[in-house]
Amino acid sequence: MTGLIAATTSATDKRIAFRAGLTSGKIQRLPGAINPLTAKLIQEIGFEGVYVSGGAFSAGLGLPDIGLTTLTEVVAHSRQIAGVTDLPVLIDADTGFGEPMSAARTVLAAEDAGIAGLHLEDQVNPKRCGHLDGKAIVPTGEMVRRLRAAVTARRDPNFVICARTDAAGIDGIDAAIERAKAYADAGADLIFTEALNTEADFAKFRAAVDIPLLANMTEFGKSQLIPAQTLEEIGFNAVIYPVTTLRLAMGAIERGLREIHETGTQEGQLDQMQTRSRLYELLEYERYNEFDSGVFNFTLGGNQ
Repeated sequence: MTGLIAATTSATDKRIAFRAGLTSGKIQRLPGAINPLTAKLIQEIGFEGVYVSGGAFSAGLGLPDIGLTTLTEVVAHSRQIAGVTDLPVLIDADTGFGEPMSAARTVLAAEDAGIAGLHLEDQVNPKRCGHLDGKAIVPTGEMVRRLRAAVTARRDPNFVICARTDAAGIDGIDAAIERAKAYADAGADLIFTEALNTEADFAKFRAAVDIPLLANMTEFGKSQLIPAQTLEEIGFNAVIYPVTTLRLAMGAIERGLREIHETGTQEGQLDQMQTRSRLYELLEYERYNEFDSGVFNFTLGGNQ
């Protein structure tokens, strides 16, 4: 039954792999998974990790990304995703869902859910999408307390705590760099600076900060879409594509629904769909059938 129903790699081993990847010199690519099935596809294609976006999750619930989702909702969703993949899963934990003690509880809940790491941001709670204007950030000292609470609560030393700063779009890159250094001193393992614009911005950040860095290549935002190889050459250690799969899916869903509405049939969309056989292949139906027959293919003898 190995690998069926749930992943076989332990949470501990996933965290070890994530940490090793961040210091390997090879960029770790983490597409966003909107559900467990997407995570299985991310693994099959050969990416290094899986990301769970707060913005994509809230959108899937029909809500804007303004801090409306709860710790319980986010962790339950992320647990389902982490449970089906052997890849490490990094999740968006917003501001930690409250005060520093809440950030500590968030780390404990994420560890229990088999997640490899999370990022906390320095926005005022409740937050808003990092590529929107009108954001507000807390003083550096408050974010440091948030991070120290998270680091102190961590039980598995390999669980990755990433600090996200939204300061670049508010106070400029130099201010974001100073915050990143303070966050590293507070115990952050990885720095995620939101809404940098150009390759030069990413290079400037890399030159100034010593610990691993994560880039956000989200579409239709403030950042130039830089290829992973270029980010690796600049010296970045990880890259997320947070909402890409949701946008791909919703674009296809909208086109298909409009065609059905207008023509009365989905016939013209068949070549755009994942086939039944491909879905069954991804779900490993054949292996389930083998397992099922192996369990139940017996007869009782004698007086049993």
